Amino acid sequence: MLQVMKKLRFAFVLLATVMALGCNNPTSTEQKKDTYAYTDDYQRTVDVPASPTRIVSTSPAVTEIIYALGAEELLVGRTDFCVYPPEAQNIQSIGGISNLNVEKIVSLNPDLVISGSMIPQKSSQQLEQMGVPIVCVIEKQQMEGLYENISKIGMLVGRKDQADSLNELMRDRLSALNEELGEIKQTPKSVYYVVGFGASGNFTAGGTSFINDIITLAGGKNIASDIKGWSYSLEALMQADPEYIMIRREDSASFCRTSPYNKLSAVKEGRVIALESGTIDLQVPRNLDAIRVISKRLHN
Repeated sequence: MLQVMKKLRFAFVLLATVMALGCNNPTSTEQKKDTYAYTDDYQRTVDVPASPTRIVSTSPAVTEIIYALGAEELLVGRTDFCVYPPEAQNIQSIGGISNLNVEKIVSLNPDLVISGSMIPQKSSQQLEQMGVPIVCVIEKQQMEGLYENISKIGMLVGRKDQADSLNELMRDRLSALNEELGEIKQTPKSVYYVVGFGASGNFTAGGTSFINDIITLAGGKNIASDIKGWSYSLEALMQADPEYIMIRREDSASFCRTSPYNKLSAVKEGRVIALESGTIDLQVPRNLDAIRVISKRLHN
């Protein structure tokens, strides 16, 4: 009898141990129900949490969209370049983008990392090896891709309804602006967008970029719409002598006083549109603000 009781007691302890391990094991069936397979923009299938609570963003565009969706309380880390909205700078920084600090990210104990196209593959692989799920949401070539990215990020952070509402609002704003411009857009103004200039070369947005779409939607004609990539010759710029120059606000003064750019008609006649950084060079909801600003300057 005593032997039977000992066996029963041992079986009970064993069962309790197995149950405890099952509850705490991250690969248990119960835990697996809290994740799902997500295929990111690089066609990588990643198991991501259904309801993440600690997110690190390694992309300024991703950070901005998370704030636009009202999910900023989920952010525990961002890069030095994630500076909009201004309150994002209160989130702990993990450093740069191209030189990603993997150890810093891991120390924040994230359950999801959302990155853009600038993350080195090596850094992404390191995070995966450390058990941190990382997905990439990259900028799309067309303006329409902004709505797609908002939907994707909305799903990842558990704000699908908010993403749908934001997209609807943005489409309505763009439709109203198109009606406002009306026939004015039938006579587009020639535009050159400055990405980079000077001794290192001249760089702009070609016709396959979402920036080209922004210029077109604002009633402009991109003089570089026939190029692929970003490099543009100085000779072509000077010969085209566009009616308007668009440039980031922080680069505007330097561009306008540098030769030979100061000989362009747009510079001499005050037709340089200085844009707030991030409104056109990132694929974010503020692109609509850029379209309105540009359209007012082109057609006032």
